[in-house]
Amino acid sequence: MTDPVRTTTPSVTDPDRPDPTVGRKPKQTPLEQMGGASGLVYTMLPIVAFVLANASLGLTPAIVAAIGVALALTALRLVRKEPVQPALSGLFGVAVASFVAWKTGSAKGYFLLGIWSNVVLGGIFLLSIVVRRPLAGIIWGALNGTAATWLKDKPSRRYYDIATLALTAVFAARFVVQQWLYEEDATGWLAFAKIAMGYPLLALALLVVVWAARRSGKRLKSQDGSAPAAQA
Repeated sequence: MTDPVRTTTPSVTDPDRPDPTVGRKPKQTPLEQMGGASGLVYTMLPIVAFVLANASLGLTPAIVAAIGVALALTALRLVRKEPVQPALSGLFGVAVASFVAWKTGSAKGYFLLGIWSNVVLGGIFLLSIVVRRPLAGIIWGALNGTAATWLKDKPSRRYYDIATLALTAVFAARFVVQQWLYEEDATGWLAFAKIAMGYPLLALALLVVVWAARRSGKRLKSQDGSAPAAQA
C-alpha cells in the first residue's frame, strides 16, 4: 500500500492583509538627518541676528537676539512636528557661542568655539585614517544601519580614506579662513564665512562620501555573489 501523494498549494497573498511597505517612510539621506535644506536656514538666522544686533545695539542685545531666534526656531520645529534634534543642537551651539562672546567681551568671540572645533574634528578624522578606521565609513554605516564588513576590504577602506580626507579638508579650510578673519576683526565677513562654509561645503564633501559608499557597496555585493559560485 502506497502512501498518498502530498500536494502543497502555493501560498496566496491575502488581499485584505495590509502591505507592510505601505506608509513606510523612505530612509533619510545623511544631509536630511542633519537637518536637510532647512538646517541651513536654521543655522543662518541666529548668526545674522547676532551680527545685525551687534552692529546697531551692541554685544549684549546681540547675544539676546541670537538666543531668542534659536529658541523661536526650536519652538517652530515643535509646532510643525519636525525633527527637533538639529534645532536643539543648534540652540546649544548658539548658547555656548554666546557665552564665549560674553566672556571675552567681543563679538568675534561668538565664532571662536566653531573655529577651534574645526581643528579638533579635523584632527580626529585625520587620526582615523592613520589607525585604519576612516570615520567617513563608520559614520555612514551608523546612519544607514549597514555592517562594517568594508573594513576587511582594502579597496573599500581606501575609498572611505578618500572620503574622510575630503571631510578633513573641509574642517581645515574652515579653520584657515575663519581664523584669519578672526584675527582681522572682520566680524561681518566671519559670519558670512561661517554660513558659506557650513552646510554648502559639507554637502560637497558628502558627495565624496556617497561615491565611496557606492563603490564599496558594489565591491562587497560582487564578492558576496561570487562566494556561492566558488563554493559550488
